[in-house]
Amino acid sequence: MTDKIYKEHVILEYIAITIGAAIMGIGIGVFLVDAQVVPGGVSGLSMAIHYLSSNKIPVGMMIWVLNVPLYIWGIKELGKEFGVRTFYGFTLNSFFIDYFRSEFPFIGGLHLQNTQSIRELQQNDFLFFILLGSAFLGLGLGIIFKFKGTTAGSDIVAAIMQKRFGIKPGMAILIIDFFVILTAGFVIEYKGLAVERSAVTLTFYALFLLFVSSRIVDAIIDGFDYARSAYIISDKNEEIAQAIMNDLSRGATAIKARGLYRNIDREVIVTVVTLKELGKLLSIIKKIDPKAFVTIHNVHEVMGEGFRRRI
Repeated sequence: MTDKIYKEHVILEYIAITIGAAIMGIGIGVFLVDAQVVPGGVSGLSMAIHYLSSNKIPVGMMIWVLNVPLYIWGIKELGKEFGVRTFYGFTLNSFFIDYFRSEFPFIGGLHLQNTQSIRELQQNDFLFFILLGSAFLGLGLGIIFKFKGTTAGSDIVAAIMQKRFGIKPGMAILIIDFFVILTAGFVIEYKGLAVERSAVTLTFYALFLLFVSSRIVDAIIDGFDYARSAYIISDKNEEIAQAIMNDLSRGATAIKARGLYRNIDREVIVTVVTLKELGKLLSIIKKIDPKAFVTIHNVHEVMGEGFRRRI
C-alpha cells in the first residue's frame, strides 16, 4: 500500500514538472524570443546563439544541446543529485519552446508567437508583454522547483562553483545571468536586431525580467503570506489567551521566558491567525492591555487544525 501511494505521488510530481515545463516554454518561446528580451542562464545563451544564426538554430534545441554536457558534468562533480528529474525537466522545456514556436524538427508546432493577439500586445504594450513573459517563466520554473525538478543550466554551474570555490549559489547564478544578459545585448547590437528599441533598453528589460521572474519563483516555492504569528508579552497574559481561544477560536501557547529589563520570569503568548483575523487580534490585545508588547511575523505556511495546507 505504501509503495502504491509513493508511486502515485511520484507520477503526480512528474505531471506537475511537465505542466511547469510547458508554462515556462510559453514564457520563453512565445513572449521573450521575438521580443529580444533575454533571461539568464542557458536559456539566454541559447537565445543569443539563435540571434547570431539569424534565427536558424531553434532556441529549444540549443538549450538541450548546451544542457547535456552540463548535466554530465554535474553528475561527475556532484553525483546523482542532478538525476532523472533534471534531464526530464530541461528536455521537456526544450521541446515545448520549439513546439510552441513551430520550430521542432519534423513535428511542426503551434506558431503561437505569430497569433494576432500576441503580435498586437507586443507592438502596443511592450512592458505588459514582458511582464506576461516574466510571469509565465517564473510560474513554470517555480512549479518545476516545487516538485523537485530542475532545468539544469546555471543551477549546475552554481552548485559546482559552490563546491570548488565556496561561492554561494544565489550569487553564482546572479553573476552568470548578468554576463549572459550582457552578452545577448552585444549580440543584438551586433546583428542590428534592435530596431524599435535600443540594445541597452532591451538589456534593462532583461534585468527587469530577471527580477520579476525570480520573485515569482520565490512566491511559488515559499507561497504568499496568508497568516501571521504574534508574540505577546503582557501582565494580563491569562485574559489575552482566553480571549484568543474564545473570541477567535484560535489556539495559543505560553512559552516561559525571563524579562531581562525587569529580571522577572513571565510567559510569552504565541498564536497564529489569518490575515483577516489580525485586526481583531490586535483590537483584543489593545482592549485588555494597551501596554502589551506585541510583535507580528509573516507566515508562509501553517500545518495544523484550522489552516489550509499548501500543495
